[in-house]
Amino acid sequence: MHEERGRKNKRVGIMLGGLAFGMVGLAFASVPLYQLFCQVTGYGGTTQVASDNPKGVIAREMTTRFDVNVDTDLSWTVQAAKPIKDQIGRVDTVNYIATNNSDKPVTGQAIFNVVPEKAGVYFNKIECFCFTEQTLQPGETVEMPIVFFVDPDLDKNHELATVKEITLSYTFYASDNEGS
Repeated sequence: MHEERGRKNKRVGIMLGGLAFGMVGLAFASVPLYQLFCQVTGYGGTTQVASDNPKGVIAREMTTRFDVNVDTDLSWTVQAAKPIKDQIGRVDTVNYIATNNSDKPVTGQAIFNVVPEKAGVYFNKIECFCFTEQTLQPGETVEMPIVFFVDPDLDKNHELATVKEITLSYTFYASDNEGS
């Protein structure tokens, strides 16, 4: 009787330990899974990554505006690219310009979003500086290119039929890594 009870307790203990281990694993996996979800659905204005535009260009035009915010802990000045108006599907290149205003190397990073959020799934970046740490030397100024296009399938989404403007916004913040 005690042996049977011991085996049951051991089985329950193993199951609870496995459950706890699985929950810890899910906690660590939640960020990449959420990021994957956002990339697939465009949720939260998350853009897509592409190598080129296989769908071509359509006649409808779209203005893309660029915005920038810099966290107070980052001693950089960042200038957003000027707005551009182009046909949907056309691949365009713009540059943000960043300057390190301090007397030491400073490492920063950028995160982004697209407004309106529903347009995020149609905004494709071929090249981008986002999520890549950048170290700028004292007083250094660099151009940070973005190569992108708006997917022509946006034109088929009736919810976005009246949208004439998309805003790509970057927030720059200091990286935990010190400059090199």
